[in-house]
Amino acid sequence: MSQIKPSLQDLIGIEYIKLGFYRELQEKIIELQSSNLQLDIKQQHLQSIIDGITDVMATVSLDFKITSINRFYYDFFEEKDPIGKLCFNVFRQRNSVCPECPIFTALQTNQVQRQIVMIPIRGKIHHFEITASPLRKSDSYPIGVLILKRDVTLEKEYQAKLYQAEKMSTIGLLAASVAHEMNNPLTAISGFAQGLRRKLPVLKKNLDKSVSDEIEEYLNIILKECKRCKDIVQNLLDLGRIRQQKMTLLDLNSIIIDTVQLIRHHSKKRKKDFIKLRLYKQLPMIYGDISQLKQVVLNLLLNALDATEKKGDIIITTSKVGKELVEMSIQDSGVGIPKEYLDRLFEPFFTTKPLGRGTGIGLSTCYNIIKNHEGDIFVSSELGKGTTFTVQLPIKSIIALSST
Repeated sequence: MSQIKPSLQDLIGIEYIKLGFYRELQEKIIELQSSNLQLDIKQQHLQSIIDGITDVMATVSLDFKITSINRFYYDFFEEKDPIGKLCFNVFRQRNSVCPECPIFTALQTNQVQRQIVMIPIRGKIHHFEITASPLRKSDSYPIGVLILKRDVTLEKEYQAKLYQAEKMSTIGLLAASVAHEMNNPLTAISGFAQGLRRKLPVLKKNLDKSVSDEIEEYLNIILKECKRCKDIVQNLLDLGRIRQQKMTLLDLNSIIIDTVQLIRHHSKKRKKDFIKLRLYKQLPMIYGDISQLKQVVLNLLLNALDATEKKGDIIITTSKVGKELVEMSIQDSGVGIPKEYLDRLFEPFFTTKPLGRGTGIGLSTCYNIIKNHEGDIFVSSELGKGTTFTVQLPIKSIIALSST
């Protein structure tokens, strides 16, 4: 049986089929390349949207491993390559799942979970509002969790300041009403005591010297204590309202020097250089009431004296902060203040001093004065190492004053 050879037409048909197949394959490749390019563009667009979100955003798998993050993550956390690592290792530096973990709860309940937590980052406590949203395929069980961490630290600080201001205002109004009621009996006691002292020379003629001397001593004590009560009442009034201010341009360094001279005069038993001044020579002028600011410096210095107990040092520093603020800090090397008391120091009637050594309104008066000068006052302390009070006041130029 003879073998049939393919004709020329047959060969041309086979080559044509191959050519058509290659052409169709090339078209498919071009379509796939175009589709991949569009997918890359969409992915880049989606990533740019994700990176534009100003919250820390991450996706976490069912086994708590991070599968993706956004750019904002690097503004907070130090781990450079978090993908594939456990979320509690990266976000909290823990070796096990966090207590009350929102991711765990979201996976268990298949519902969105929210909570506010405090996380220490680079030596500062940050408040984060965390939202954990389950990632699902239609209505099925979660396949992962989307985490959003919003930094609300600044909001919390403003809320705390607003709460403190409202509380001080309420207590101040109450203290002012009490002070007004105390003024009347104090005035009567002081007036009658002064009247008796004026008549004392006449009484001495009819009394034994020992008796008259005793009466004079009692009257002096009554008048002295009335004066002390009057000062306390005035401080109570200052909680509710600051007295009419006499605002002028003044030098904070001069106020400090004058007040320190007064303190040194009353502290002769201490070593000569226990107060050290580190004053910024070109400190800008501020606008304020000189008597009230002297009261602030005096109160803070008296607190420092009590804390150092006649043997520690006090350092007073002034500086310029940026273009808008001057700063004064009074640092002592005293016993320090327990951490749980720091948030209450500026509350009226709160004191860490022993009974009879403090009324608890000195620092609250300082707080009100500084706030009325549009400034801020802060405190930091460590037990056994000392306390630092920092006051910041706005710089006022002569040009700014002439326009007001």
